[in-house]
Amino acid sequence: MYLLGFPLLLVPFAIYNIVAFLWAGVSWSDAATRVHLVSGGEWTMSAGDILIAVSLVFLFGEIVKATRIGTRAVVDHALSLLLFLAMMIEFLLVPQAATATFFLLMAISLVDVLAGFAVTLRTAQRDLSVDGFPTSSPTS
Repeated sequence: MYLLGFPLLLVPFAIYNIVAFLWAGVSWSDAATRVHLVSGGEWTMSAGDILIAVSLVFLFGEIVKATRIGTRAVVDHALSLLLFLAMMIEFLLVPQAATATFFLLMAISLVDVLAGFAVTLRTAQRDLSVDGFPTSSPTS
């Protein structure tokens, strides 16, 4: 319940920054794991691929959180917007963030912001009631 006002996409953003700044020279595109498939093919996953997959799971959580109405939802949307803006500034100004992995994280954050506001607006439209019109006819 307390995580409602916390942007979940902050977790992959923090993981990216921890790895990028503390372990200099780490490549997000090097193979992290290989899976041999029944077809005989080999599926290679990089650290960046794994981080993007985890981020998509967090995006699902953010969209589910966007269906709630209230003050905390507004705060959550505002924090998600601030996170996206911080990611965009970091992408433009910090050399360690100039990777495809970070760009995709930023794109996922943008989808979170847009979907959050769209879901909230759509939900608010359904809750709109018109005053001044009686709901039942008066009997005399």
